[in-house]
Order: sequence, then C-alpha cells, then structure tokens
Amino acid sequence: MRGINMNRVKITALRQTVYRDLMEQYENPIEHACDVVLGNTWVSENGERPEGLCLSAWESMRQFVEALAHGEGNFFDGWMRNPMSAMISCNDGFRPVTFYIEVIKD
Repeated sequence: MRGINMNRVKITALRQTVYRDLMEQYENPIEHACDVVLGNTWVSENGERPEGLCLSAWESMRQFVEALAHGEGNFFDGWMRNPMSAMISCNDGFRPVTFYIEVIKD
C-alpha cells in the first residue's frame, strides 16, 4: 500500500559511459560489474529502493527519489525542465550509468 500522499517515482537507465583507459590503469580485472541495461525502468513506491535496482546506483539517487516521493522537487533552483525530476549518475567511476528519475502522475 502506498504511503499517504506519496508519489511513485520512475527510474530509467538512459546512458552508460565506459572509461576503458581508467579501467586499464586503475581497476582490478572483474568479469561482471553491472546488471543495468539501458532502457531498464523501475518504480519506487514510498521512496524505497525498487527490487532489482543496483544498491550502489540507489545510494547515488536515494535522496532525490525520497524527496520526489514526498512531493519535493525543483532541485538546485530550476536545474531540470521538469521540476519533479532529476538526472543522476551512479557512482561507478569506470562505467557510470545515467538515470532519469521522475514523479509518475497518476
């Protein structure tokens, strides 16, 4: 059940940048780093992390999702065209994924 007057927030993976030069220079080789596929979407209910969303990505966007869920927005005085949205990247310095988060209008 949704919290009283809580917005649902949609999270969409839009882009991933890969810094191969930094990976070669600094990262220990790993076989699998990220399960996010561009175009993936999740819905946050009650400002909570949606199932299947990477915990590291969630920690990068959590405060924005929680604020939007509680009806806050207009971050940084007009940063986004849609004041009830934000563009956030995960904190992976080698292959950051950019996410668009927005309030779902019911």
